[in-house]
This record gives sequence, C-alpha cells and structure tokens, in this order.
Amino acid sequence: MAKSDLQQNTVTPSAENIATAARKAAKGGLPPVHLWDPPFCGDLDMQIKRDGTWFYQGTPIGRPALVRLFSTILKREGDRYYLVTPVEKVGITVDDAPFVAVDFTATGQGRAQELTFVTNVGDSATAGPDHPIRVIRDAQTGEPAPYVLIRANLEALIDRKSFYRLADLGQHADVNGRGWFGLWSGGAFFPMIPSDELPSG
Repeated sequence: MAKSDLQQNTVTPSAENIATAARKAAKGGLPPVHLWDPPFCGDLDMQIKRDGTWFYQGTPIGRPALVRLFSTILKREGDRYYLVTPVEKVGITVDDAPFVAVDFTATGQGRAQELTFVTNVGDSATAGPDHPIRVIRDAQTGEPAPYVLIRANLEALIDRKSFYRLADLGQHADVNGRGWFGLWSGGAFFPMIPSDELPSG
C-alpha cells in the first residue's frame, strides 16, 4: 500500500498489513469476518465520525476505494468495533454507527412495501426482519436518530434527507395495543413514534 493511500507521511505496519490482508480477503465479495477469531493486536488510530467520514491519525482518508476496503473487514463485538483479518484484530473508534444510509428506493405499497437502503461505503440492504429499522429519540430534545441494520451487527445511520422521505411513506399500525406511526418493509412494521405524539397540523 502506498503511503499516500492514507494521506500520511508514515503508515504503521499494522495499518499496512491490514490493508494488504483486506485486499486479499475481499476478492469475490465480502470476506467471512464472522468466522474469524484472531488475537487482538491493539488499537489503531482510526476513527469513523458520525457523518461516515473515516479518519486515520487525525486526517480524513480521501480515497473512497480504501474506505470501502476497510469497511469490508469491519466487525462489531459488544460495543466495540474492530478491523479483522484471519490473523489479527485491531480496535478502531466509531462515534455512532459505522455506516450512513445516504439513499433508498421504495417499491410496493402498504404491507408489501420494500425499502432498500444504500450506504456511503456501497452496501445495500432491504429492510425487513433480518434488517430492522429502529429510531432512537433524544431524551432531552426529542430529535430522532434512525438506523437500519446493514450486515452482521453493523448499522447505518439514516441521513436526514432520507429520513424525511421515509416519513412521507409512514403509516399507522397497532403495536402491542398502542397506535404507532412507522414504516412497512419486507413484511415487517417498524415503529417510529407513537401516533398520539405526532405533531398536529
């Protein structure tokens, strides 16, 4: 890997080794990181900001192909995130979700509706029982933070413009005896906000 790949004057051997291993493992699709359990080799100075920007040693990684490469070997264990190869595992920092859902397409209507999301690193997933949507509301401001599960315990934060579009597709349904406003996709209903808490007008 060229030093300029990470836009740094120096690249740690660990980062270089991980990128090299990722290139080999990524051939033929996403590598089976869920099958790998290598020893922990320490933390790498790599961070994913809330807006989906990847940083290495405090500088944004400017090459989308390199970001995509690292994203293919990302693994979550508990509340921690790692880059994993068959022989090593290094910890990285993720401010919120590791991905951002930057767009979606909707097909069908009502219970037959399917919402397919695309992320900033090129993944796609159709929301449903295996890829649920969830909305967390800030306890103080009430501001919603919507997420969709993309793959293997890794979520994407749904960006604001997409969330507004989703709201236009929302419907009301009963969940455990209470009315909710939410979204249908893949035969499942995902509640967003209680119907009686929707702003009037």
